[in-house]
Amino acid sequence: VQLQASGGGLVQPGGSLRLSCAASGFTLDDYAIGWFRQAPGKAREGVSCASNSGDTYYWDSVRGRATIARDNVKNTVFLQINNLKPEDTAVYHCATSVSCGMEYDFWGQGTLVTVSS
Repeated sequence: VQLQASGGGLVQPGGSLRLSCAASGFTLDDYAIGWFRQAPGKAREGVSCASNSGDTYYWDSVRGRATIARDNVKNTVFLQINNLKPEDTAVYHCATSVSCGMEYDFWGQGTLVTVSS
């Protein structure tokens, strides 16, 4: 059973990235999937969540710039962030929960996003 985030990298301000959260050994569609990030020296913060009933949620820091979407065939959840800013620099993690408002109990390894010119 594994959850793996990928797709990070170095991108210039104003650019875009699509992060992937792929599961193996279980079906992502049975769970709510949250994206979180942690910048150096800062607390972890929420970014977005996709419920298992089709609802999507975005934190203020990315609202209007981010889109979360499921691909059930690939058993993957994607997070697209546009118009990236230096303050988006962080390690991004995905995690599962029974609901977007509940505790996240299974975390994958993160992927580093660096926004810099």
